[in-house]
Amino acid sequence: MYCNVDQWIEIRRRVLNHEISKRQACAEYELHWQTLKKILSLPVPPERREPGPPRPSKLDPFRPALEAMLDSDRQSHRKQRHTAWRIFERLRDEHGYDGRYTLIKDAVRELKLSRKEVFLPLKHDPGEAQVDFGYCYVNLAGQRQQVVMFVLSLPYCDAVYCQVFLRECSEVFLEGHMRAFQFFGGVPRRISYDNTKVAVAKIVGDREREQTKEFQRLAGHFLFEPHFCLVRRPNEKGHVERLLDYARHRCLVPPPTVNSLEELNQQLEAWCRKDLEQTARKQSVPKQVRLSEDQGAFLPIPEQDFEARRVVPGQADSLSLVTFDRNQYSVPTRYAHRHVMIIAGIEEVRIVFEDQLIAQHRRCWDRDQTFFEPIHYLALLERKPGGFDFAKPLEGWELPVSFGILRRQLEADLGSRGTREFIKVLRLLERHTLSALKAAVETALELGTTSADAVRLIVDASQEPPIGLFSLDGRPQLKLVRVEQTRIAAYQSLLTTSVLTEVSP
Repeated sequence: MYCNVDQWIEIRRRVLNHEISKRQACAEYELHWQTLKKILSLPVPPERREPGPPRPSKLDPFRPALEAMLDSDRQSHRKQRHTAWRIFERLRDEHGYDGRYTLIKDAVRELKLSRKEVFLPLKHDPGEAQVDFGYCYVNLAGQRQQVVMFVLSLPYCDAVYCQVFLRECSEVFLEGHMRAFQFFGGVPRRISYDNTKVAVAKIVGDREREQTKEFQRLAGHFLFEPHFCLVRRPNEKGHVERLLDYARHRCLVPPPTVNSLEELNQQLEAWCRKDLEQTARKQSVPKQVRLSEDQGAFLPIPEQDFEARRVVPGQADSLSLVTFDRNQYSVPTRYAHRHVMIIAGIEEVRIVFEDQLIAQHRRCWDRDQTFFEPIHYLALLERKPGGFDFAKPLEGWELPVSFGILRRQLEADLGSRGTREFIKVLRLLERHTLSALKAAVETALELGTTSADAVRLIVDASQEPPIGLFSLDGRPQLKLVRVEQTRIAAYQSLLTTSVLTEVSP
Protein backbone atom coordinates (compact mmCIF):
# COMPACT_ATOMS: atom_id res chain seq x y z
CA MET A 1 0.00 0.00 0.00
CA TYR A 2 1.33 3.38 -1.00
CA CYS A 3 1.59 5.40 2.23
CA ASN A 4 3.74 8.48 1.60
CA VAL A 5 1.36 11.04 3.09
CA ASP A 6 3.03 14.13 1.61
CA GLN A 7 3.02 12.72 -1.91
CA TRP A 8 -0.52 11.39 -1.40
CA ILE A 9 -1.81 14.92 -0.70
CA GLU A 10 0.29 16.45 -3.49
CA ILE A 11 -1.04 13.99 -6.09
CA ARG A 12 -4.67 14.64 -5.05
CA ARG A 13 -4.17 18.42 -5.19
CA ARG A 14 -2.55 18.47 -8.65
CA VAL A 15 -4.94 15.99 -10.25
CA LEU A 16 -8.18 17.28 -8.71
CA ASN A 17 -7.18 20.89 -9.44
CA HIS A 18 -6.59 19.87 -13.06
CA GLU A 19 -2.91 20.81 -12.93
CA ILE A 20 -2.00 17.44 -14.48
CA SER A 21 -3.98 14.63 -15.98
CA LYS A 22 -4.37 11.18 -14.49
CA ARG A 23 -2.14 9.75 -17.22
CA GLN A 24 0.55 12.31 -16.43
CA ALA A 25 0.28 11.54 -12.66
CA CYS A 26 0.78 7.80 -13.25
CA ALA A 27 3.83 8.50 -15.41
CA GLU A 28 5.40 11.14 -13.18
CA TYR A 29 4.91 9.34 -9.88
CA GLU A 30 5.30 5.81 -11.31
CA LEU A 31 1.90 4.70 -10.02
CA HIS A 32 -0.46 1.98 -11.10
CA TRP A 33 -3.83 3.37 -12.24
CA GLN A 34 -5.60 1.40 -9.46
CA THR A 35 -3.32 3.05 -6.90
CA LEU A 36 -4.07 6.48 -8.32
CA LYS A 37 -7.78 5.74 -8.20
CA LYS A 38 -7.51 4.93 -4.47
CA ILE A 39 -5.48 8.10 -3.82
CA LEU A 40 -8.12 10.23 -5.45
CA SER A 41 -10.88 8.57 -3.47
CA LEU A 42 -9.37 9.05 0.02
CA PRO A 43 -8.06 12.27 1.58
CA VAL A 44 -5.27 10.46 3.50
CA PRO A 45 -3.75 6.96 3.28
CA PRO A 46 -5.90 4.37 5.06
CA GLU A 47 -4.67 2.91 8.35
CA ARG A 48 -2.89 -0.39 8.19
CA ARG A 49 -5.27 -3.26 8.78
CA GLU A 50 -4.69 -5.68 11.61
CA PRO A 51 -3.09 -8.86 10.37
CA GLY A 52 -5.29 -11.90 10.36
CA PRO A 53 -4.42 -15.30 11.76
CA PRO A 54 -1.15 -16.72 10.32
CA ARG A 55 -1.52 -19.06 7.45
CA PRO A 56 -0.42 -22.65 7.94
CA SER A 57 3.22 -23.29 7.04
CA LYS A 58 4.86 -26.37 5.58
CA LEU A 59 7.24 -26.26 8.54
CA ASP A 60 4.54 -26.64 11.23
CA PRO A 61 4.50 -30.49 11.29
CA PHE A 62 8.30 -30.53 11.60
CA ARG A 63 8.69 -27.96 14.38
CA PRO A 64 8.89 -30.55 17.21
CA ALA A 65 11.78 -32.26 15.42
CA LEU A 66 13.51 -28.91 14.82
CA GLU A 67 13.17 -27.90 18.50
CA ALA A 68 14.48 -31.31 19.61
CA MET A 69 17.64 -30.77 17.54
CA LEU A 70 18.23 -27.37 19.13
CA ASP A 71 17.59 -28.83 22.60
CA SER A 72 20.20 -31.53 22.03
CA ASP A 73 22.76 -28.84 21.19
CA ARG A 74 22.79 -27.76 24.84
CA GLN A 75 24.70 -30.95 25.67
CA SER A 76 27.17 -30.56 22.80
CA HIS A 77 30.30 -28.49 22.40
CA ARG A 78 29.62 -25.15 20.76
CA LYS A 79 31.73 -26.13 17.75
CA GLN A 80 29.57 -29.22 17.12
CA ARG A 81 26.10 -27.73 17.22
CA HIS A 82 23.50 -27.71 14.46
CA THR A 83 23.55 -25.01 11.82
CA ALA A 84 20.36 -24.04 10.00
CA TRP A 85 21.60 -25.84 6.90
CA ARG A 86 22.32 -29.05 8.83
CA ILE A 87 18.81 -28.96 10.34
CA PHE A 88 17.39 -28.48 6.84
CA GLU A 89 19.30 -31.55 5.60
CA ARG A 90 18.18 -33.71 8.51
CA LEU A 91 14.54 -32.67 8.23
CA ARG A 92 14.63 -33.35 4.50
CA ASP A 93 16.43 -36.73 4.71
CA GLU A 94 15.06 -38.11 7.98
CA HIS A 95 11.58 -36.59 8.23
CA GLY A 96 10.53 -35.95 4.63
CA TYR A 97 10.44 -32.16 4.72
CA ASP A 98 9.92 -30.76 1.20
CA GLY A 99 9.78 -27.03 1.93
CA ARG A 100 12.28 -24.29 1.32
CA TYR A 101 15.52 -23.73 3.25
CA THR A 102 14.58 -20.11 4.03
CA LEU A 103 11.70 -21.30 6.22
CA ILE A 104 14.17 -23.35 8.29
CA LYS A 105 16.64 -20.48 8.52
CA ASP A 106 14.01 -18.00 9.71
CA ALA A 107 12.56 -20.47 12.22
CA VAL A 108 16.00 -21.28 13.69
CA ARG A 109 16.84 -17.59 14.03
CA GLU A 110 13.54 -16.88 15.78
CA LEU A 111 13.88 -19.83 18.16
CA LYS A 112 17.45 -18.94 19.13
CA LEU A 113 16.45 -15.35 19.72
CA SER A 114 13.50 -16.35 21.91
CA ARG A 115 15.73 -18.66 23.97
CA LYS A 116 18.37 -16.06 24.77
CA GLU A 117 18.54 -15.38 28.49
CA VAL A 118 17.28 -12.06 29.83
CA PHE A 119 19.07 -10.70 32.89
CA LEU A 120 17.68 -8.74 35.81
CA PRO A 121 19.50 -5.53 36.78
CA LEU A 122 20.78 -5.83 40.36
CA LYS A 123 21.30 -3.16 42.98
CA HIS A 124 24.38 -3.17 45.20
CA ASP A 125 24.47 -1.76 48.70
CA PRO A 126 27.58 -0.33 50.36
CA GLY A 127 29.76 -2.99 51.95
CA GLU A 128 29.42 -5.64 49.21
CA ALA A 129 32.28 -7.10 47.16
CA GLN A 130 32.93 -9.63 44.40
CA VAL A 131 36.02 -11.80 43.83
CA ASP A 132 37.33 -13.53 40.73
CA PHE A 133 40.51 -14.85 39.09
CA GLY A 134 41.73 -14.14 35.56
CA TYR A 135 44.76 -15.11 33.49
CA CYS A 136 47.24 -12.97 31.60
CA TYR A 137 50.84 -12.97 30.35
CA VAL A 138 53.83 -10.94 31.50
CA ASN A 139 57.51 -10.81 30.58
CA LEU A 140 58.99 -11.97 33.88
CA ALA A 141 62.77 -11.90 34.24
CA GLY A 142 63.25 -12.20 30.50
CA GLN A 143 60.72 -15.01 29.97
CA ARG A 144 57.09 -14.90 28.88
CA GLN A 145 55.08 -16.24 31.81
CA GLN A 146 51.40 -16.90 32.36
CA VAL A 147 50.22 -15.50 35.67
CA VAL A 148 46.92 -15.42 37.51
CA MET A 149 45.28 -12.14 38.51
CA PHE A 150 43.30 -11.89 41.75
CA VAL A 151 40.60 -9.20 41.58
CA LEU A 152 38.31 -7.88 44.31
CA SER A 153 35.80 -5.21 43.28
CA LEU A 154 33.30 -3.07 45.16
CA PRO A 155 30.15 -2.71 43.02
CA TYR A 156 28.77 0.25 44.95
CA CYS A 157 31.72 2.59 44.40
CA ASP A 158 33.11 0.79 41.32
CA ALA A 159 36.57 0.44 42.93
CA VAL A 160 38.87 -2.47 42.11
CA TYR A 161 41.98 -4.06 43.61
CA CYS A 162 44.13 -6.54 41.71
CA GLN A 163 47.34 -8.50 42.27
CA VAL A 164 49.13 -11.14 40.20
CA PHE A 165 50.53 -14.48 41.31
CA LEU A 166 52.10 -17.46 39.60
CA ARG A 167 49.28 -19.91 40.26
CA GLU A 168 45.70 -20.13 41.50
CA CYS A 169 45.70 -22.01 44.81
CA SER A 170 44.50 -21.69 48.40
CA GLU A 171 47.43 -19.66 49.73
CA VAL A 172 47.19 -17.23 46.79
CA PHE A 173 43.42 -16.94 47.34
CA LEU A 174 43.95 -16.10 51.02
CA GLU A 175 46.84 -13.71 50.36
CA GLY A 176 44.79 -11.81 47.78
CA HIS A 177 41.99 -11.25 50.30
CA MET A 178 44.41 -10.02 52.96
CA ARG A 179 46.01 -7.50 50.61
CA ALA A 180 42.63 -6.27 49.37
CA PHE A 181 41.29 -5.78 52.90
CA GLN A 182 44.39 -3.79 53.84
CA PHE A 183 44.11 -1.69 50.68
CA PHE A 184 40.45 -0.76 51.24
CA GLY A 185 40.84 -0.38 54.99
CA GLY A 186 38.18 -2.88 56.03
CA VAL A 187 36.35 -6.13 55.33
CA PRO A 188 33.24 -6.16 53.08
CA ARG A 189 30.22 -7.64 54.84
CA ARG A 190 29.19 -9.80 51.87
CA ILE A 191 31.47 -11.22 49.17
CA SER A 192 30.27 -13.06 46.06
CA TYR A 193 32.22 -15.94 44.48
CA ASP A 194 31.88 -18.41 41.67
CA ASN A 195 32.29 -22.11 42.43
CA THR A 196 36.08 -22.22 42.38
CA LYS A 197 37.61 -25.35 43.93
CA VAL A 198 39.76 -23.14 46.13
CA ALA A 199 36.63 -22.20 48.12
CA VAL A 200 34.07 -24.92 47.31
CA ALA A 201 34.77 -28.55 48.15
CA LYS A 202 31.34 -29.80 47.05
CA ILE A 203 28.11 -28.39 45.60
CA VAL A 204 25.19 -29.76 47.59
CA GLY A 205 22.33 -27.61 46.26
CA ASP A 206 21.43 -24.48 44.32
CA ARG A 207 23.04 -22.20 46.90
CA GLU A 208 24.39 -24.64 49.47
CA ARG A 209 28.13 -25.29 49.33
CA GLU A 210 30.50 -27.47 51.30
CA GLN A 211 33.38 -25.07 51.82
CA THR A 212 37.07 -25.97 51.97
CA LYS A 213 38.80 -25.81 55.35
CA GLU A 214 41.05 -22.93 54.33
CA PHE A 215 38.09 -20.87 53.08
CA GLN A 216 36.22 -21.57 56.31
CA ARG A 217 39.27 -20.33 58.21
CA LEU A 218 39.28 -17.14 56.11
CA ALA A 219 35.56 -16.45 56.58
CA GLY A 220 35.72 -17.36 60.27
CA HIS A 221 38.59 -14.96 60.90
CA PHE A 222 37.28 -11.93 58.99
CA LEU A 223 33.57 -12.69 59.67
CA PHE A 224 32.22 -11.76 56.22
CA GLU A 225 29.22 -13.51 54.64
CA PRO A 226 30.14 -15.57 51.55
CA HIS A 227 27.70 -15.75 48.64
CA PHE A 228 28.14 -18.34 45.88
CA CYS A 229 26.73 -17.95 42.39
CA LEU A 230 24.60 -20.59 40.75
CA VAL A 231 26.48 -23.10 38.62
CA ARG A 232 27.45 -21.61 35.24
CA ARG A 233 25.93 -18.26 36.19
CA PRO A 234 28.92 -15.88 36.32
CA ASN A 235 26.57 -13.00 35.50
CA GLU A 236 25.64 -12.94 39.19
CA LYS A 237 29.03 -11.34 39.79
CA GLY A 238 29.21 -9.51 36.51
CA HIS A 239 30.74 -6.42 38.10
CA VAL A 240 34.05 -8.10 38.90
CA GLU A 241 34.00 -9.86 35.52
CA ARG A 242 33.80 -6.48 33.82
CA LEU A 243 36.41 -4.81 36.03
CA LEU A 244 38.77 -7.74 35.58
CA ASP A 245 38.80 -7.06 31.84
CA TYR A 246 39.05 -3.33 32.55
CA ALA A 247 42.12 -3.75 34.76
CA ARG A 248 43.74 -6.25 32.41
CA HIS A 249 43.41 -3.95 29.38
CA ARG A 250 44.51 -0.85 31.27
CA CYS A 251 47.52 -2.34 33.13
CA LEU A 252 48.69 -5.38 31.18
CA VAL A 253 48.45 -4.28 27.54
CA PRO A 254 51.05 -4.58 26.17
CA PRO A 255 52.39 -7.34 28.46
CA PRO A 256 54.64 -5.56 31.00
CA THR A 257 58.32 -6.41 31.40
CA VAL A 258 59.36 -6.75 35.06
CA ASN A 259 62.08 -8.45 37.08
CA SER A 260 59.74 -9.84 39.73
CA LEU A 261 56.07 -10.16 40.59
CA GLU A 262 56.62 -7.90 43.60
CA GLU A 263 57.60 -5.10 41.22
CA LEU A 264 54.50 -5.68 39.09
CA ASN A 265 52.20 -5.85 42.12
CA GLN A 266 53.50 -2.51 43.34
CA GLN A 267 52.65 -1.02 39.94
CA LEU A 268 49.17 -2.58 40.04
CA GLU A 269 48.49 -1.25 43.53
CA ALA A 270 49.58 2.24 42.46
CA TRP A 271 47.21 2.03 39.47
CA CYS A 272 44.31 0.89 41.72
CA ARG A 273 44.96 3.86 43.99
CA LYS A 274 45.03 6.26 41.04
CA ASP A 275 41.85 4.71 39.61
CA LEU A 276 39.99 5.85 42.74
CA GLU A 277 40.34 9.41 41.44
CA GLN A 278 38.22 8.55 38.37
CA THR A 279 34.47 9.11 38.17
CA ALA A 280 32.47 6.06 37.17
CA ARG A 281 29.83 6.16 34.46
CA LYS A 282 26.49 7.57 35.60
CA GLN A 283 28.11 8.92 38.79
CA SER A 284 28.68 12.54 39.74
CA VAL A 285 31.52 12.10 42.26
CA PRO A 286 34.87 10.25 42.12
CA LYS A 287 35.14 6.65 43.26
CA GLN A 288 37.12 7.78 46.32
CA VAL A 289 34.10 9.67 47.66
CA ARG A 290 31.77 6.71 47.25
CA LEU A 291 34.42 4.42 48.74
CA SER A 292 34.02 6.28 52.04
CA GLU A 293 30.38 5.14 52.07
CA ASP A 294 31.51 1.58 51.43
CA GLN A 295 34.04 1.85 54.24
CA GLY A 296 31.29 2.99 56.58
CA ALA A 297 29.57 -0.37 56.03
CA PHE A 298 32.77 -2.45 56.26
CA LEU A 299 33.67 -4.75 59.10
CA PRO A 300 36.88 -3.87 60.97
CA ILE A 301 40.04 -5.84 60.22
CA PRO A 302 40.70 -8.14 63.22
CA GLU A 303 43.71 -7.22 65.37
CA GLN A 304 44.89 -10.83 65.38
CA ASP A 305 47.11 -11.61 62.38
CA PHE A 306 45.92 -14.02 59.72
CA GLU A 307 48.37 -16.30 57.94
CA ALA A 308 47.79 -17.05 54.28
CA ARG A 309 48.87 -20.66 54.17
CA ARG A 310 47.75 -24.15 53.22
CA VAL A 311 48.29 -27.19 55.46
CA VAL A 312 48.56 -30.63 53.86
CA PRO A 313 49.91 -33.95 55.16
CA GLY A 314 53.06 -35.47 53.71
CA GLN A 315 55.67 -38.15 54.28
CA ALA A 316 59.45 -38.08 54.07
CA ASP A 317 60.89 -40.80 51.85
CA SER A 318 64.11 -42.80 52.22
CA LEU A 319 66.12 -39.85 50.86
CA SER A 320 64.68 -37.52 53.54
CA LEU A 321 62.67 -35.65 50.90
CA VAL A 322 59.08 -34.46 51.26
CA THR A 323 57.04 -33.94 48.08
CA PHE A 324 54.74 -30.92 47.84
CA ASP A 325 53.24 -29.33 44.73
CA ARG A 326 55.38 -31.58 42.51
CA ASN A 327 58.59 -30.33 44.17
CA GLN A 328 60.76 -32.02 46.77
CA TYR A 329 62.11 -30.42 49.97
CA SER A 330 64.63 -31.99 52.36
CA VAL A 331 64.21 -32.66 56.08
CA PRO A 332 66.77 -33.89 58.65
CA THR A 333 67.59 -37.56 58.06
CA ARG A 334 66.22 -38.64 61.44
CA TYR A 335 62.73 -37.85 60.11
CA ALA A 336 63.02 -40.11 57.05
CA HIS A 337 59.95 -42.35 56.56
CA ARG A 338 58.00 -40.17 59.02
CA HIS A 339 54.59 -38.59 58.45
CA VAL A 340 54.83 -34.80 58.58
CA MET A 341 52.64 -31.75 58.03
CA ILE A 342 53.45 -29.26 55.28
CA ILE A 343 52.58 -25.59 55.82
CA ALA A 344 52.83 -23.76 52.50
CA GLY A 345 52.68 -19.99 52.14
CA ILE A 346 53.41 -17.54 49.36
CA GLU A 347 57.09 -17.16 50.21
CA GLU A 348 58.10 -20.29 52.11
CA VAL A 349 57.35 -23.92 52.86
CA ARG A 350 57.58 -25.16 56.45
CA ILE A 351 57.61 -28.79 57.47
CA VAL A 352 56.43 -29.79 60.95
CA PHE A 353 56.72 -33.07 62.85
CA GLU A 354 54.64 -33.41 66.03
CA ASP A 355 54.31 -29.62 66.51
CA GLN A 356 58.05 -29.15 65.96
CA LEU A 357 59.40 -27.16 63.03
CA ILE A 358 62.00 -29.40 61.40
CA ALA A 359 62.63 -27.71 58.03
CA GLN A 360 62.03 -24.40 56.28
CA HIS A 361 62.53 -23.72 52.56
CA ARG A 362 61.85 -20.90 50.14
CA ARG A 363 58.69 -21.64 48.12
CA CYS A 364 59.30 -22.71 44.51
CA TRP A 365 56.52 -22.19 41.96
CA ASP A 366 58.18 -24.24 39.24
CA ARG A 367 57.69 -27.99 38.84
CA ASP A 368 59.86 -31.07 39.41
CA GLN A 369 62.56 -29.28 41.41
CA THR A 370 64.50 -30.65 44.40
CA PHE A 371 65.79 -28.46 47.22
CA PHE A 372 68.41 -29.76 49.65
CA GLU A 373 69.57 -28.25 52.90
CA PRO A 374 73.12 -29.69 53.40
CA ILE A 375 72.86 -29.47 57.19
CA HIS A 376 69.98 -31.99 57.11
CA TYR A 377 72.35 -34.72 55.90
CA LEU A 378 75.38 -34.14 58.17
CA ALA A 379 74.18 -36.60 60.85
CA LEU A 380 73.92 -39.34 58.21
CA LEU A 381 77.32 -38.44 56.74
CA GLU A 382 78.91 -38.70 60.17
CA ARG A 383 77.98 -42.39 60.11
CA LYS A 384 78.91 -42.71 56.43
CA PRO A 385 81.85 -40.34 55.92
CA GLY A 386 82.90 -42.09 52.73
CA GLY A 387 80.05 -40.42 50.88
CA PHE A 388 81.02 -36.88 51.90
CA ASP A 389 82.59 -35.94 48.55
CA PHE A 390 79.82 -37.59 46.55
CA ALA A 391 76.72 -36.48 48.45
CA LYS A 392 74.32 -34.63 46.15
CA PRO A 393 72.87 -32.46 48.97
CA LEU A 394 76.37 -30.99 49.47
CA GLU A 395 76.85 -30.25 45.78
CA GLY A 396 77.59 -26.58 45.28
CA TRP A 397 77.73 -25.89 49.04
CA GLU A 398 80.11 -22.95 49.36
CA LEU A 399 81.96 -22.86 52.68
CA PRO A 400 84.59 -20.34 53.86
CA VAL A 401 88.23 -20.99 52.94
CA SER A 402 89.12 -21.68 56.58
CA PHE A 403 86.88 -24.78 56.52
CA GLY A 404 88.94 -26.28 53.68
CA ILE A 405 92.16 -25.59 55.59
CA LEU A 406 90.69 -27.25 58.69
CA ARG A 407 89.67 -30.36 56.75
CA ARG A 408 93.10 -30.80 55.16
CA GLN A 409 94.79 -30.42 58.52
CA LEU A 410 92.45 -32.92 60.20
CA GLU A 411 92.94 -35.47 57.43
CA ALA A 412 96.72 -34.98 57.61
CA ASP A 413 96.73 -35.50 61.39
CA LEU A 414 94.07 -38.24 61.72
CA GLY A 415 94.07 -39.95 58.34
CA SER A 416 90.72 -41.51 57.43
CA ARG A 417 89.22 -40.36 60.76
CA GLY A 418 89.87 -36.74 59.77
CA THR A 419 86.83 -36.59 57.48
CA ARG A 420 84.55 -37.79 60.26
CA GLU A 421 86.05 -35.22 62.63
CA PHE A 422 85.49 -32.48 60.04
CA ILE A 423 81.84 -33.54 59.67
CA LYS A 424 81.47 -33.20 63.46
CA VAL A 425 82.67 -29.62 63.11
CA LEU A 426 80.11 -28.98 60.36
CA ARG A 427 77.35 -30.41 62.54
CA LEU A 428 77.85 -27.44 64.84
CA LEU A 429 75.90 -25.53 62.15
CA GLU A 430 72.81 -27.30 63.50
CA ARG A 431 73.01 -24.98 66.52
CA HIS A 432 75.15 -22.04 65.39
CA THR A 433 75.27 -19.67 62.45
CA LEU A 434 77.87 -20.00 59.71
CA SER A 435 79.50 -16.70 60.65
CA ALA A 436 79.90 -17.76 64.30
CA LEU A 437 81.35 -21.14 63.33
CA LYS A 438 83.70 -19.51 60.83
CA ALA A 439 85.11 -17.27 63.56
CA ALA A 440 85.53 -20.31 65.85
CA VAL A 441 87.34 -22.30 63.13
CA GLU A 442 89.72 -19.43 62.43
CA THR A 443 90.44 -19.08 66.17
CA ALA A 444 91.11 -22.82 66.47
CA LEU A 445 93.53 -22.72 63.52
CA GLU A 446 95.41 -19.82 65.14
CA LEU A 447 95.66 -21.74 68.44
CA GLY A 448 96.76 -24.93 66.67
CA THR A 449 93.89 -26.98 68.14
CA THR A 450 91.71 -28.42 65.38
CA SER A 451 89.58 -31.08 67.06
CA ALA A 452 85.80 -30.89 66.87
CA ASP A 453 85.58 -30.60 70.68
CA ALA A 454 87.94 -27.64 70.69
CA VAL A 455 85.96 -25.84 67.99
CA ARG A 456 82.74 -26.58 69.89
CA LEU A 457 84.14 -25.06 73.10
CA ILE A 458 85.30 -21.97 71.26
CA VAL A 459 82.00 -21.35 69.47
CA ASP A 460 79.95 -22.06 72.60
CA ALA A 461 82.08 -19.62 74.60
CA SER A 462 81.65 -16.95 71.94
CA GLN A 463 77.88 -17.29 72.21
CA GLU A 464 77.78 -16.93 76.01
CA PRO A 465 76.72 -13.49 77.27
CA PRO A 466 79.56 -11.51 78.91
CA ILE A 467 79.67 -11.46 82.70
CA GLY A 468 78.74 -8.07 84.05
CA LEU A 469 80.63 -6.68 87.10
CA PHE A 470 78.56 -5.49 90.02
CA SER A 471 79.00 -1.78 90.67
CA LEU A 472 78.28 0.14 93.85
CA ASP A 473 77.66 3.35 91.91
CA GLY A 474 74.22 4.69 92.75
CA ARG A 475 73.89 2.34 95.75
CA PRO A 476 75.27 4.31 98.75
CA GLN A 477 73.51 2.06 101.28
CA LEU A 478 75.57 -0.95 100.16
CA LYS A 479 78.89 0.80 100.81
CA LEU A 480 78.31 0.39 104.56
CA VAL A 481 78.17 -3.40 104.29
CA ARG A 482 81.43 -5.15 105.22
CA VAL A 483 82.06 -8.73 104.16
CA GLU A 484 84.93 -10.45 105.97
CA GLN A 485 87.45 -12.48 104.03
CA THR A 486 86.98 -16.23 104.30
CA ARG A 487 89.64 -18.09 106.37
CA ILE A 488 90.61 -21.29 104.63
CA ALA A 489 92.39 -22.68 107.71
CA ALA A 490 89.04 -23.16 109.45
CA TYR A 491 87.97 -25.65 106.77
CA GLN A 492 91.28 -27.52 107.17
CA SER A 493 90.55 -28.13 110.86
CA LEU A 494 87.19 -29.59 109.95
CA LEU A 495 88.79 -31.98 107.50
CA THR A 496 91.29 -33.12 110.20
CA THR A 497 88.51 -33.81 112.64
CA SER A 498 86.59 -35.81 110.06
CA VAL A 499 89.61 -38.03 109.30
CA LEU A 500 90.23 -38.76 112.99
CA THR A 501 86.60 -39.75 113.40
CA GLU A 502 86.77 -42.20 110.50
CA VAL A 503 89.95 -43.98 111.76
CA SER A 504 88.92 -44.23 115.44
CA PRO A 505 87.86 -47.82 116.42
